[in-house]
Amino acid sequence: MDRLKEARYYDKTEGRNVICRLCPHECKIAPGKFGICRVRNNIEGTLYTCNYGKISALAMDPVEKKPLYHFYPGKYLLSLGTFGCNFRCGFCQNHHIAQCGVSEGNGYDFYESDQSYLLKLCMQEEDCIGIAYTYNEPGIWYEYVLETAAYIKSRGFKNVLVTNGYISEGALLELLPYIDAMNIDLKGFTEEYYRNVCGGDLDHVRKTIRTAASECHVEITTLIVPGLNDSEMEMDELSKWLSSVKPSIPLHLSRYFPMYKMKEEPTSVETLNMLKKTADRNLEYVYIGNLQSKAVNTNCPKCSALLIRRTGGIHMENLEDGVCSKCGKIIDIKGI
Repeated sequence: MDRLKEARYYDKTEGRNVICRLCPHECKIAPGKFGICRVRNNIEGTLYTCNYGKISALAMDPVEKKPLYHFYPGKYLLSLGTFGCNFRCGFCQNHHIAQCGVSEGNGYDFYESDQSYLLKLCMQEEDCIGIAYTYNEPGIWYEYVLETAAYIKSRGFKNVLVTNGYISEGALLELLPYIDAMNIDLKGFTEEYYRNVCGGDLDHVRKTIRTAASECHVEITTLIVPGLNDSEMEMDELSKWLSSVKPSIPLHLSRYFPMYKMKEEPTSVETLNMLKKTADRNLEYVYIGNLQSKAVNTNCPKCSALLIRRTGGIHMENLEDGVCSKCGKIIDIKGI
């Protein structure tokens, strides 16, 4: 398999420099240098992607682990990722692959597989519905994800992106016809947080969410970091904005634990419960992750009847053909 592949979405400029157009960073890359993602390399005036076909992690996961709670409950996805990222989040839980580039990754043993082998793995698990591109940022694996997603889709399987949403509009629109669901990180709701903690900007992520939500199933994850994005006011603004996109978009509030460069204490249970109550005023489905809680169950937003219990497995309750059997409300869940 080719290890070096010419990149998509870039312009050549004077002096063999290039401008990468794959994400909003629009890195200006001199010969011999890499972009912010550390995987797109200018070699003598041509931009190459250096992670094509390199798989750092491969596992069969429940869809709920992505997390996706309203997309084929109880099914599985073949999950895979590579290395590199176009963000620099100080709390990155997969920093050992996401925050390394070509030079740092040379010591890793990468999986080598083509699309037909991945399809074979999907077919071996009876409850597998397709592939999730996850673990690191799939947007900077663009060429491989685009080709693999098109192939997998043509074979009747589904594609899921777990992403930070930091991708150019053109690249996103080309990819979306092959994507069935996305979990997008909305890491906070201030430009300051995105700039100082993540190394990006909020506006582009919001545009991605709006565009994706009009084309495929979307769920949102927000990691709550103490003292940085845990105010009730910010959560009210975030959830109101999400509701303007679609009130039934599931929001997953994830508990932070010390990781990578961040040493703050874990998010308190009280804070998570308070923020859930705030978001509940604006959204139909709000969940709490990284915490043993009943807040992983799905309840009817109209009558509060228990619809899906996620403790000890996936159990359907009071849900018939996508409708709450207690009050008749249509429930926005795919694949039931």
